[in-house]
Amino acid sequence: MAEDRLVGVFVELADTLVDEFDVIDFLHLLVDRCVGVLGVDAAGLLLADQQGHLRLMASSDEHVRLLELFQLQSDEGPCLEAFATAAPVSVADLRTDDTRWPRFASAAVAAGFLAVDALPMRLRDQVIGALNLFHADAGALSPAARRDAQALVDVATIGLLQERAIRQQEVITEQLQTALHNRVVVEQAKGLVAERLGVEVGAAFTALRDYARSHGRKLGEVAHQVISRELSTEQLLGRTTA
Repeated sequence: MAEDRLVGVFVELADTLVDEFDVIDFLHLLVDRCVGVLGVDAAGLLLADQQGHLRLMASSDEHVRLLELFQLQSDEGPCLEAFATAAPVSVADLRTDDTRWPRFASAAVAAGFLAVDALPMRLRDQVIGALNLFHADAGALSPAARRDAQALVDVATIGLLQERAIRQQEVITEQLQTALHNRVVVEQAKGLVAERLGVEVGAAFTALRDYARSHGRKLGEVAHQVISRELSTEQLLGRTTA
């Protein structure tokens, strides 16, 4: 069953050559599936913008989102190192190996994560981002899980680059910049929906994502409509008003 699930994920990640390919949804799919098949507790993904600075693009939950933002703000952490070196990074116990990234290690342990692995999103000499895999318990990834993780990251990286090359759209950095802008809009919409419904931001994001998928729309487009109030929370949840 585990192998069948992993094969299914590879098929999902390879399916990028479709109309209206949604970069944000694709990256969230990657982090969600990593948690689902690799035996890790959480995941976060950073991509480089036009200036080569990493930006948060996807996270499996709110705790990781805040931790990834802290990593960027403190300018230290596994994703930054994996991106800079183009090589995997692994720490089996952040409580004892706390000199490498002292502020990040402290924040990660406080958030409930004791170990981390970071993998560069790389194709040959081109590195476009990095993926963080977090563990609630101390210990390194098994060799098999590490191979599977790198394979998933490689497939996702190739899919992103291949989609852009075949579509002959704008250069990669410009497309990533657009996705980053849309990501900011999605974050704003998450906050608005969470406030209006009185729910956690994770539940608000699920509502946005489910609506976008069920209506064949992009997340950024739905988020724009929520912010401009063209789309009400009742419509978002499929409710009708009297």
